[in-house]
Amino acid sequence: MTSVLPGAGTLDVEVTNVSTHDFWLMLGAEELFVPFSQFPWFKDAPIAKLTNVVRPQPHHLYWPDLDVDLAVESIRHPGKFPLVARSST
Repeated sequence: MTSVLPGAGTLDVEVTNVSTHDFWLMLGAEELFVPFSQFPWFKDAPIAKLTNVVRPQPHHLYWPDLDVDLAVESIRHPGKFPLVARSST
């Protein structure tokens, strides 16, 4: 469920390029590189779901079709936000 209310404004965000290894986001005038190796939730996502992204706040991105929330800072500086995953088994 998206946290953006109908009719509520969002900031500019657009997926501009997708390859087999990564994708690029435009946040206003800033372009960010998003490698699948550091953001594995996007690797097998269909293009339509990957490009459905909203920016409800300057520091927050949300992909409602994938239920993925990310801080913009984690894309700018992924080394400061190490990926930690736990097995469900």
